[in-house]
Amino acid sequence: MRPLPLQGVKVLDVCQVMAGPYACMLLGDLGADVIKVEPPGGGDQTRGSMGFKMKGPDSMGFLNMNRNKRSIALNLKSKAGRDVLVQLARDADILIENYRPGAMKRLGLGYDDLKAINPKLVYTSISGFGQTGPWADRPGFDLMAQAMSGVMSVTGYPGGPPVKAGVPVADIGCALFAVYATLAAYIGAKGSGQGQYVDASLFDSAIAFSIWDTCDWWGTGKPPQPLGTSNKMTAPYQAMRSSDGYFVMGANNQKLWQLLCNVIGRLDLLADERFTTISLRLQHRAELEVELEKTFVLQPKDYWVDTLLAAGIPAGPILTYPEAFESEHGKARQMRMEIDHPIEGKVPNIGFPVKLGGTPAQVRRHPPLLGEHRAEILSQLGLNAAQQAELEQQGAFAV
Repeated sequence: MRPLPLQGVKVLDVCQVMAGPYACMLLGDLGADVIKVEPPGGGDQTRGSMGFKMKGPDSMGFLNMNRNKRSIALNLKSKAGRDVLVQLARDADILIENYRPGAMKRLGLGYDDLKAINPKLVYTSISGFGQTGPWADRPGFDLMAQAMSGVMSVTGYPGGPPVKAGVPVADIGCALFAVYATLAAYIGAKGSGQGQYVDASLFDSAIAFSIWDTCDWWGTGKPPQPLGTSNKMTAPYQAMRSSDGYFVMGANNQKLWQLLCNVIGRLDLLADERFTTISLRLQHRAELEVELEKTFVLQPKDYWVDTLLAAGIPAGPILTYPEAFESEHGKARQMRMEIDHPIEGKVPNIGFPVKLGGTPAQVRRHPPLLGEHRAEILSQLGLNAAQQAELEQQGAFAV
């Protein structure tokens, strides 16, 4: 088989919780050698998160964000621990960290410190609000990024209480943006021999998702408001009520609108002056929803999904996660896989989100136990058993 595209790339994962570990896992899935550097004792905070217990000490969340990594526990507050990280960085291609801005620099492990010994190193910092600006020192999690970027202001229904997006869009978005920038910098370093610093933040990433909302504000001068499941660019494009629940549909251009009215037997809507253009339908979105649901409530949701799809109109059911994973399509796309784990046995993992035709992503390592690969990693640095024991005595691996 062809080697994975990132085979031979050495990544130091000095991260905890979500955005950083997820970004590093994506690199590991594509073949990178990811060394997860964790604090001794509990390790990555996500190991002990979530409200239910597994057989071992690690949470299901940790097990889904840390496959294809090796773990070493280092006390970076000790000189011995810092010295080990410096040795690891000497031949690393990428380092990703997500501690509070300035924390690594204060330990003598910032970008300037490490590029002095490894000029080709790509050093990526992930934080809540970035490394500069008046909010840089604030602790930042997905919720704060959603709130302060404007995302929460357009989520939910008009007049309702604040609502966050149901999935961590700022965390995952930042991980994806960090990966693309990090890989771009890595490719550049291969040609120039010079790495660079990458500053990625949850706040910036959440704002970057707001294209339609921001353009609406810039174009009209009016701050966008929450619209429920509707869309500010076109209508009807939303969830609709049927006789037994809701489904989603989208007649988001004039051709589909005319087709929809014909399929559901509502030719009267084509002649209704409130609905003749997309602009008018947007202005009268609430009235349009009422008119369409007069017809949709006459049949169950599956009937409407099948009917609209048969006519070429986009539509779909609203599934729970179990329904999505167990659907024929979810199974065909292999969106659930199982990983062998030394304590948990078979561990379910979310499948690879992108399929490469020539070098498909692979599970090469189970999510690591805390410090599982310490001896292996130190041996690769050329440290013998006596030297490893000396580091331990100096507090490199202790709490």
